[in-house]
Amino acid sequence: MMQTLTGTVVPLTVHFDDLDPVGVMHNARYAIFVERAISSFWAGHGVGFFNGGPSTEDMVAVVAEFSIKFLAPIRSTGPVDVHLWLDSLGETSAVWAFRFLSADGTTVFAEGKRVMVKIDGKTGRPSSWTDEGRRIAATLLA
Repeated sequence: MMQTLTGTVVPLTVHFDDLDPVGVMHNARYAIFVERAISSFWAGHGVGFFNGGPSTEDMVAVVAEFSIKFLAPIRSTGPVDVHLWLDSLGETSAVWAFRFLSADGTTVFAEGKRVMVKIDGKTGRPSSWTDEGRRIAATLLA
């Protein structure tokens, strides 16, 4: 994971099974890659899912919105970078922004946002981020 001026860049790999029948990355795989990049960011701070459960209550969150704009197709297997940052961090929500970049940073393949809502694991209702979660997430605020 490479830290940038705003956010972080997570290097990932496009595999053959990520491609559709015409040889471009399947549109549904982009959401999975964003998930992997966000998970990688949190794992770099010791946060994740261990022994069948979340390591912190901040990991109990749901996607409220996901939008993406495709700008250029990813046409091969190999490296791709996902640039992540937070546009905002509210009491119970976070707006993640992302860009898919070529490994050399010259091509933007797609860009979008993902809105997350932290929920109480027992009630399913929105709940506040912890102070530690806020501290970690704030490192990605635009």
